[in-house]
Amino acid sequence: MRKLCGVMTIATIIAAVGGCTPHVPTRTAGTGASTTSAEFSSVTTQSSTPARTSDVPGAIDRQALTAAAVGLAALAVKGRAPKTGYSRDQFGPSWSDDVNVQFGHNGCDTRNDILLRDLTAVAVKPGTRNCVVLSGTLQDPYSGSTIAFQRGTATSAAVQIDHIVPLSDAWQTGAQQLTADQRRDLANDPRNLQATDGKLNDQKSDGDAATWLPPNKAYRCLYVARQVDVKRAYGLWVTLAERDAIARVLQSCGAAADTETTAAQEDMSTYTSPPAITATTDAPAPVAPAMGPGGSAYYPNCAAARAAGAAPLYRGDPGYRTGLDGDGDGVACEPKRR
Repeated sequence: MRKLCGVMTIATIIAAVGGCTPHVPTRTAGTGASTTSAEFSSVTTQSSTPARTSDVPGAIDRQALTAAAVGLAALAVKGRAPKTGYSRDQFGPSWSDDVNVQFGHNGCDTRNDILLRDLTAVAVKPGTRNCVVLSGTLQDPYSGSTIAFQRGTATSAAVQIDHIVPLSDAWQTGAQQLTADQRRDLANDPRNLQATDGKLNDQKSDGDAATWLPPNKAYRCLYVARQVDVKRAYGLWVTLAERDAIARVLQSCGAAADTETTAAQEDMSTYTSPPAITATTDAPAPVAPAMGPGGSAYYPNCAAARAAGAAPLYRGDPGYRTGLDGDGDGVACEPKRR
């Protein structure tokens, strides 16, 4: 059995900087039923204003940047494992409360827990022990815009809950080796969840940092820092392209390009490494590419490029060719939509 790290590497820093005031409800299960407009006639309103260290959403301080850079350097770099066997069901029932992470076993489903954490001016449905969010306001960190949330069949999708490390990506970077309980924890861990604009969540699909970043550049540093944090916590790895993309973002925010410098080593004295994780099974080995003329990498199709952990391929990369770039945008074998 794999043992997950019991100490979060930079979670405390990120919670303080990212504006997430922990919401720890003590209540029994809510109904989770769909809400009609009539149910807004009698609601309970609660204050849920996140604390921030800056007026700029997603501000991140030097200590958090250093912790993220050091954490990134500690992640294993491997090719992407095959997606074979992946389904959402591998991570348990959606928004399960039966988890061993923050908010677990509090009687509320995870989606409502995150809405309560991330929204302000929240109104909850009476009689649900504050377990069903009817309305609220989201200061969306991904877009930088303000979104009014109202629960309903035609309106709830305006605010969705993003898995910061997508579950498909997690499956291909180590989650296949986790137990069913650990995967369920990963899918419902508040550290890996963020309320955001529904259209942006759909746009992201299962992209990693090499293929998708929030349009709001002010939040990108914190976004990739959270990805590093989750991957460290669950013993996941990064691909080479993903690692390089995260490193570029952190460097743009002021993190040292060389995480092995003396400064980083000094900061490492306050950095708690997670316990070693023992895998239950070996991860599938990446498929080595065939060699084309002149010894260059050659992928007969995008499936082969993904199996080798090389996708997406950018113009100029080994193995890139126009035959794989269907839309001619210079990026071949983009991730499929989940």
